[in-house]
Amino acid sequence: MMLKPARLLLAILALAAAPAFAQKNSAPSGAPIATVNGKAIPAAKVDQIVKQVVAQGKQTDSPQLREAIKKDLIGREVMIQEADKQGFGMRPEVKSALENARQSIIINAMLADYVKKNPVKDADIKAEYDKYKSTVGDKEYHVKHILVPTEEEAKALIAKLKTGSKFEELAKASSKDGSAANGGDLNWAGPNDYVPEFSKAMVALQKGAITDTPVKSQYGYHVIKLEDSRATKVLPLEEIKQQVAESLQQRKLQQFREDLMKKATIK
Repeated sequence: MMLKPARLLLAILALAAAPAFAQKNSAPSGAPIATVNGKAIPAAKVDQIVKQVVAQGKQTDSPQLREAIKKDLIGREVMIQEADKQGFGMRPEVKSALENARQSIIINAMLADYVKKNPVKDADIKAEYDKYKSTVGDKEYHVKHILVPTEEEAKALIAKLKTGSKFEELAKASSKDGSAANGGDLNWAGPNDYVPEFSKAMVALQKGAITDTPVKSQYGYHVIKLEDSRATKVLPLEEIKQQVAESLQQRKLQQFREDLMKKATIK
């Protein structure tokens, strides 16, 4: 795939703004690709950007790619010289943006180094996956409920249901929960997604059954109907390994940040 010139320029600008963490700071010596108003553009810049573009799978190394990068670097040098001549680099808002960019680049370099030195291990991924599976449980339930403030109201609703009133209509008319508009439908979820009192009553029901007595929780009094239950569908580890690894990596980085915050003197 060949990137169009405009898209290639954007890609090069992004790459030039980001640090090449895997490369050394010092560029190898060599003849410059061009000289703009007496300032040389080293060939190493082209090599660096080519490596990054290729590494990201955007294109393969080719004379056409190198020529496009060369032209864009020359264009950028022309523009930066003119911008410096007009004093844009001295403007307060530009200085502020440059400082923010400097901080981001240095912090990202530190975090990349931390990730490299503290990789997520396969054993950690497996443990996290097993923990997730145990939390989800073996079964999930499709339930509807009606939530009201008092036990008396809940009892009255149960009595109406026993005489043939429709659960969905009563939920829409009486429930104080956000699910009222959907007839009290809570869709599919596992027991751990609900407060203990609710879950205990839910798993004890047979398909199509309604609780005989109100179920009290911190939210009020529930009337629960079990629509159905089924075995929990959990994707195999191989299919979500990357997501689990990324989640653990983010957790490591968050812990690293929190540890630094604790050590800092903040007034």
